[in-house]
Order: sequence, then C-alpha cells, then structure tokens
Amino acid sequence: MPSAILRSRGRITIPAQVRSSLGLKPGDRVHFFEISEGQFAIVAAIHSVQSLKGMIRKLRVPVSVEDMNAAIAAEGSHTR
Repeated sequence: MPSAILRSRGRITIPAQVRSSLGLKPGDRVHFFEISEGQFAIVAAIHSVQSLKGMIRKLRVPVSVEDMNAAIAAEGSHTR
C-alpha cells in the first residue's frame, strides 16, 4: 500500500503509483472527500466543466418558464 510522510508545513508527496493510477500530472488539482470520520478519498480534478459539454442532449421542443414552474408546483404538491 502506498504511503507518504507529512512534512512540517503540511505538505506531502503523492506516491508515483497513486499519481499514475489517478492520471495526475504536475499542476493538476486533487479534491479530498471525507467518506467517514477519519477517512478521506482523494479524487483527481483533472477535467474542466467544459468537458461536460454535450453530455445532455437538447430538448426537441423548447419548454417555457411557465411550463417549468407548473411542473415544479405539481411535483411539490405530491411530496407533502
């Protein structure tokens, strides 16, 4: 299991095996997520939000604001 040493200024070097597995390169950003008390997951944040473009297809028929508001109101009345 890869490990690292915490330096006096709070810095660590991410082991090469972990960097390789996450596809990290110099300058990449990582996020830490607490998965339970005292345990964190490290996730590579190497994709920009622009990489999401095109994942959701456009609607064939535009929806009006009034229709959206009506749908929200209808859904809200069912959950109470």
